Formats: sequence, structure tokens, C-alpha cells
Amino acid sequence: MKIGIPLETRSGETRVASTPEIVKKLAGKGFEIRVESGAGARAGYPDADFAQAGAQLTDRAGAYAVDLLLKVRRPDAVDVEAMRPGGLLISLLETCGEDPLLSAMLAKGMRVLGMERMPRTSRAQSMDALSSQSNLAGYRATLEAAARYGRFFPMMMTSAGSAKPARVVVLGAGVAGLQAIATARRLGADVHAYDVRPETREQILSLGAKPIMLDLGESGAGEGGYARELSEEAKARQQSALGDELAKAHVIITTALIPCRPAPVLVTEAVVARLRPGSVIVDLAAASGGNCPLTVADEIVERHGVTIVGITNFPALVPADASAFYARNLFNLIEIMVQPGEFGPELKDLAEDDITAAMLVKPSA
Repeated sequence: MKIGIPLETRSGETRVASTPEIVKKLAGKGFEIRVESGAGARAGYPDADFAQAGAQLTDRAGAYAVDLLLKVRRPDAVDVEAMRPGGLLISLLETCGEDPLLSAMLAKGMRVLGMERMPRTSRAQSMDALSSQSNLAGYRATLEAAARYGRFFPMMMTSAGSAKPARVVVLGAGVAGLQAIATARRLGADVHAYDVRPETREQILSLGAKPIMLDLGESGAGEGGYARELSEEAKARQQSALGDELAKAHVIITTALIPCRPAPVLVTEAVVARLRPGSVIVDLAAASGGNCPLTVADEIVERHGVTIVGITNFPALVPADASAFYARNLFNLIEIMVQPGEFGPELKDLAEDDITAAMLVKPSA
């Protein structure tokens, strides 16, 4: 069975779907690994390391002419054209609803597994790429905030005087938010956090932060551990109640997302106008419209004296570890997908396992 690892061509994407460490493990299990030359260079993994691990270096066409194609980002039309009919793709698909690219792959007789469709079960934790990449995003976003804030994060005592710790508010206590809380606390900030799901209170406290508790008249807890969209009345109460808390912040890191829905607005322009000049907002929901309406995706702007960071791919700013985590997620997934055969690894029936069955893209009716 041949596995292909192509160069990611999306603008700003520095990650790669596998690493020399994982390639060596896959080769040891009997896979033939084809890596496009230069695929790992931006993540710090040179071609020589892949070759030493047992991979065959190839051109783009060779990386796509395989049984199993591993990618980080959603393929484009050129990628789909290059894919082998009847092959299998595993990737982040970044899509909701009808998708002509998915339809084109299915028309070629391909099978497609979406990494964001991974079920949130204990058995699937080691394969959960959304969690591994969100962890990195929360960490890197906090460093971005600290670098752009013109004051210290921790309390600082010097012979020239003392500085109070920065007040950091994290909105959303999912994987990214919890890592942002932990990182800001390690940097010495005074951290406060809010989430619509009441069960996150204990997690916030366990990291040494102060939970912001609001009475919205309803819970935002959804299925699978995700937040659900609030009613319009609850959204209005939330914005009003949050305003005073946010206005006291020096740094706001927003991470609130609802799958396949626009990001909820949590930091209104009125709140931004109330922040002291020099404050920073890092909006991890920028790719989905932003938790602040002033956020501009993939840009860093200043509004009302406040710096608003709209970077949409924080894991790509930590490419070596982001690639390593993603590669391990894929390796753990592949291990449950294959079984030994007479001529090497063979794919199992993907519909028989609850994990791969949930990830498998099915033709629309």
C-alpha cells in the first residue's frame, strides 16, 4: 500500500502531514511512503531526513499517485484532478454542507475521511487533530498577545518602580481557550475566563484563573462537548453582561466557535471603544467571521487605539510541533484502519469501525 505526502500549497501553510519519525514507523509496518520533495522544509523537516526514514522522494504527481493520500489542509480543484481514482484521502476538509470538491472526489470512486469529523470519544482522543491543533493555537495566540501588548504580562518589581500584572480575559474554555488560560497564567497575568457552558467553571479554576459567571437564562452546552448557539435573547443578555467585564481587560483572547455556524459576536465595537489605548484583542475565530465584528481575517488592524489580531492559522506559526502532533494523530488513525495482509497492510472496512464510519464522507442523497 502506497502512502503519499504532498507539499501543502495553501498560502501561509507551513505544516506537513507527516514527519520523518512517523514515516519510519509507517515504513516499518510495510507501507511504501512517497514524499514530495520540499514537503517538510517549512516545518523544519528536510528531504534528507525523510529519505533516511525510508521515504521515496518524488515529484507532485508521484505523491498523488498513491492508495492513501495524507494532507493537512483542504484540497483544491488541482489537487482533486491529480488524485488517483479509487484512492483514499485523509485531510481536514474545512467544509459544511454541499461541497463540489467532495462530490468530484466521490465521482472518481474515492473514499474521503475528514479529520474534523472525528468523534469526541475517549478512544478517539489520540487521533483528534482539532484538539491537537487547537492546543497549539491557544498557546501561540497568547504569545502573540504578549508580544503586541506594550506592557508586562506579570507583576514586575524593579528599582525604577513596579508594574501591575496584565488583566487577560479569555472567551471560550474549549481546548484553545484552556491552553490560552494556562499560557497566560504561566506568563504571570491576572487571568479571567468565560464560557457559555457552565461545566467549564471547574476547568477554569483548576488552571488558576477566575471564572466570569453570567446568568443568561439558558445553557450553551451542546452535543459532543461543543457549545451550541444561544437564542437571540440570550445573546443580547450575554453581550450586555460581558461588556463591563471586558472593558476592564488589557488583553482579550477570543476562541468561541460553533461548528458550521458564524462565530458568535462577544466583543462589540462599543466594548472595543471602552478599552484603554494599547489593549490587544486576539480573535481565534477570525476565519469564521470573528468574535469581534472589527476583526479582519489574516490582518492585524488598529481600531479605537486597540490592536486586533485576525491571524487565521496559528498552528502554522509553530509548524514543527504542529506537524508532529498532526502526524501522530494520523498514525494512530491508520493503525485502526489496517490489518496485516499477504502482501503488506490491507484496509479494513471503514464502515465497520465507529471512528472511521463517523469520518467517512457519504454521497448526498
